[in-house]
Amino acid sequence: MSATTADPADRWRNWGGTASSTPSRTLSPSSADEVAHIVRETVERGGTVKTVGAGHSFSPIAVADDVQLELSNLRGLVGVDGKRVTLRAGTHLYEIPGLLKPHGLAMANLGDVDRQTIAGATSTGTHGTGLAFGGIATQIAGVRLVNGAGEVVNVEPGDPDFPAAALGLGALGVVVEITVECVDDFKLHAVEGPASASEAIAGFLEQVAEADHHEFYLFPHTDCALTKTNTRLPADAEVTGPSRIRRYVDDELLSNKVFRLLCEIGRRAPGLVPTINSVAGRCLSPREMTDESTKVFVSNRDVRFREMEYAIPLEDIPDTLREIRAMLDRRRYHVSFPIEVRAAAADDLMLSTASGRTSGYIAVHRYHRDDPADSDAYFADVEAIMTAVGGRPHWGKMHTRDADYLRSVYPRFDEFRAVRDRFDPARVFANEYLRRVLGD
Repeated sequence: MSATTADPADRWRNWGGTASSTPSRTLSPSSADEVAHIVRETVERGGTVKTVGAGHSFSPIAVADDVQLELSNLRGLVGVDGKRVTLRAGTHLYEIPGLLKPHGLAMANLGDVDRQTIAGATSTGTHGTGLAFGGIATQIAGVRLVNGAGEVVNVEPGDPDFPAAALGLGALGVVVEITVECVDDFKLHAVEGPASASEAIAGFLEQVAEADHHEFYLFPHTDCALTKTNTRLPADAEVTGPSRIRRYVDDELLSNKVFRLLCEIGRRAPGLVPTINSVAGRCLSPREMTDESTKVFVSNRDVRFREMEYAIPLEDIPDTLREIRAMLDRRRYHVSFPIEVRAAAADDLMLSTASGRTSGYIAVHRYHRDDPADSDAYFADVEAIMTAVGGRPHWGKMHTRDADYLRSVYPRFDEFRAVRDRFDPARVFANEYLRRVLGD
């Protein structure tokens, strides 16, 4: 196990620049037993332990006040049993396809970013889109963690604590292994193209009901949208679509390099943002391709941003989007980043944003160099709209909700707190964020 001591010049920061800390120590354990020893030692002196993954949460959920654990030494494949695959907690999502490919397997669904660790993604409720699919945590078939007593515990489906442990916010212990229920490898046929924002909003409920995976992006200050629809195909389907050069132009040159330049122009001259968005929206062109599922699900995101996302009842998505668009016009914000709209199936995990209800997701972003006060005001106005319809904030993204509000939108909130009391009575895994969202 390697360790470093605190150095103010070497402060930890998350990817979006929205959270930071200077832990007293950073440790890199290589086994569950080492994690257990660290936890027991920390409990004895009354300290706290927090695990950090890839730093892709925008909320301060991973901020360490005392001991920080980073899991780069806990990565890779533990074993395969049929379609159940056990992975070490620090394994990044982008590493998993290579581990599953020799076994003819794939993860059932993914989001559009794969930099996170499997433990970080599931503990914060990361999800993709598709009404037949829950978030990544719903693919879990077993969790191995170290609880607040420094004990290694296995929690499996059927255990009454499983609906808490599968999406535990890092509040129940340090996850060291996760077993995932995989599916046979498959390909996706993707159809992407421009649409009017009005049409994309009006047709969203019908599209998500008919397609395997459907999402769209609204360009603020315009009537432009980009729709994306994916259809699942067998693994032996032929790979088709744009050339490697065209995909580089679309996915790297335009989506990252040119987009970064446009965001910088918008930051320096906010009045130009509506015109930039309008030109960008009109330049969208349709494309179609078939490829490996992960190559279609995942997009490279190099342009840094701050993000807020809320889950709301699916049927409220159209009217909520219309209200956000009206607010943008009324408040005269200048927002470069598109608004992302997705959907997911209901599940039975206690603190899943889709717990007990089929959910639609609206994610709003601001360029990380935009004026902070203007960005914060935009997020606050969006949050007010979301909470008016019982919105549930993504645990890994920016929000201001506290335990009193969250209890009102999560029917199993106090069940989770009771599990936490048993798993971590001394609150060795607590930090300011967890104290706010779960209460003391």
